[in-house]
Amino acid sequence: MPQTTYLELSEESGSAHKFYEVVVDGNQMSVRYGRIGDAGQTKTTTYADSTKALADAAKKIGEKVRKGYAPAVPGQRAPRSVTRRVIVSQRSTAKTAPVLWKYRSGAPAFGIFIDDDGCMVGNESGTITVLRHDATVERQFQLPDGVKCIVADDAWIYAGCDDGNVYDLSGKVPRLAYAIAPDIDIYWLDIHDGILGVSDAKGGVCSIDHEDEFLWRRQGRGQSGWMVRCDATAVYHGHSQGVTSYDWRTGDERWHRGTNGAVLFGWQERDKVYAGMSSNSVLEFGKDGRPGVTYRCDDTVFSNATAPDGRYVFAGDHRSSVYCFAADGQRLWKLGTGCGSAYSMQYHDEKLYIVTTDGSLACIDASEEAVRAAEQGVVPEFVDVKAPARMDRVAPSTTVEVATDAAGGVVVECVEEGGRLRIRVVSPGYHQDWQVQFPKGIREPNARYVVTEVREATRGGFYRARGDIRRLV
Repeated sequence: MPQTTYLELSEESGSAHKFYEVVVDGNQMSVRYGRIGDAGQTKTTTYADSTKALADAAKKIGEKVRKGYAPAVPGQRAPRSVTRRVIVSQRSTAKTAPVLWKYRSGAPAFGIFIDDDGCMVGNESGTITVLRHDATVERQFQLPDGVKCIVADDAWIYAGCDDGNVYDLSGKVPRLAYAIAPDIDIYWLDIHDGILGVSDAKGGVCSIDHEDEFLWRRQGRGQSGWMVRCDATAVYHGHSQGVTSYDWRTGDERWHRGTNGAVLFGWQERDKVYAGMSSNSVLEFGKDGRPGVTYRCDDTVFSNATAPDGRYVFAGDHRSSVYCFAADGQRLWKLGTGCGSAYSMQYHDEKLYIVTTDGSLACIDASEEAVRAAEQGVVPEFVDVKAPARMDRVAPSTTVEVATDAAGGVVVECVEEGGRLRIRVVSPGYHQDWQVQFPKGIREPNARYVVTEVREATRGGFYRARGDIRRLV
């Protein structure tokens, strides 16, 4: 008969809210772990006999108990709370935008990321689809819950998920990078140089380091913090009472600017931040806190973006319209999306990409010629791209491929320090005492791994693993 041990760790501070279950059945041991309320991840190991399986199970249980886990009953603790933005979208009365193609993801979509290589959309079903710029679907990932946002940090791409985790999408499979405290009802995320900023439903904001530990946590000046943006010096937090800037390292307030209306979205460029407002506008602020241009729309703004350095400013309202402004505030155009209101948007190479309430990722031709034609009622016949009927969706995994040599990679080692598992570089030419930002779920004491690349963080002091990971045997 199988022997089951179920443990939970749930601290009052909210820094931990997870379970660990061990099941021994004959010569097999299965370990299931994750955030309380989630299905978690399972790893099964087969041993020579039941005695060895029981011995290894006892060892793993002992390690967890020493870290503060305690026996519990599954289902007694509530899962983390999740808030999803809802727009009662209305059809725009403006002429239709020149949409080139439209991909239907199958559920309302918040997550968007666009670069030279392609496009990504993440929806409330947890599906992330990667497309080329010609709308060809290349691959899909499947996260455990809805996708809040997709953000880039140098060469890394991360997805924030409603299960409270942030996943690194830089390798073949999604890997757990950050686990957010369960008492934080996540509204938005941003990352800069491995430092994560999180805003929440209660107006709180926090900064989390590369090892998934709080640098600081603050209750902001308002509620409902839908905006958080991070750079090398600060975290910019937009909420019901305005925009506040905090020092990224200490959490000290640098400046605060009150606003007429609540901040519902945020964007940043090198020297400025842009707040999409419930008061039908986008507000520009210098990163020193100086108020700038006001970009006036006709309805509540739920998303905004800019062309590089703020050359153009874009906005999406709750009536399924998108706007374009010159840097000085002059409205250049307003057009209807034809596919719902834009939850998020991004500009790239004279095209505006939006993800919408009906689950579409739409590519809009934002060139002057195409817009002028659209204003006259002339638009191209868009390509309607359906979600693939059959395509393997790669889910987050703790399975690691095996390597027998380190050729073409960098060797790192997992060591236990102060009750936590850390990663250090073993290969020559690196600081041996620096930590390495490395996925959480695959760390095992004394194990060595081969990673594609290890880069020094821009601010120094630690490394970041990138690419595929194999366990060295």
